[in-house]
Amino acid sequence: MPVIPRVLTRALFLASMTVAAHVSGAVQPEGAHPMQIDRNGSLASSKGSPEYFTGNVRIDMPFKRPAPSRVTGATVTFEPGARTAWHSHPLGQTLVVTAGKGWTQCEGGPVVEIHAGDILWCPPGHRHWHGATPTTAMTHIALQEALDGEVVTWMEHVSDEQYTAGAATP
Repeated sequence: MPVIPRVLTRALFLASMTVAAHVSGAVQPEGAHPMQIDRNGSLASSKGSPEYFTGNVRIDMPFKRPAPSRVTGATVTFEPGARTAWHSHPLGQTLVVTAGKGWTQCEGGPVVEIHAGDILWCPPGHRHWHGATPTTAMTHIALQEALDGEVVTWMEHVSDEQYTAGAATP
């Protein structure tokens, strides 16, 4: 077992005490902004609105932050057959698929299968949709920036015919 010099041990102890105090809110340097830690399970999930989603969708919003931050995001879980309506984002959107298998489509293009580990980028103003396949759930992290307070423009629902066009995807 390596021997840690006494001075280094004391420095590590003091650093850990300072971090613990900051996390608990006990110590805050003058003029500093406190770090916010949302503990696992402390933020409520919500059900995706039928106005914007087809099927069962759970939304967790751990990335929404107050101004001046423009970044917002959510972890979205789509049960089999669930999907978004057509929509676009004024500054684009990044999707990180974290579990399962899903489909996505950009206007005018084919339905494309996506898998856990895939990262998608939808450019600003580009009309698209995404969701689970008919037989497999899919979860992704969606990140986007607000422009003049807006992060998404919702449009009409994806029809069953548009959605099932993905069944031909290899």
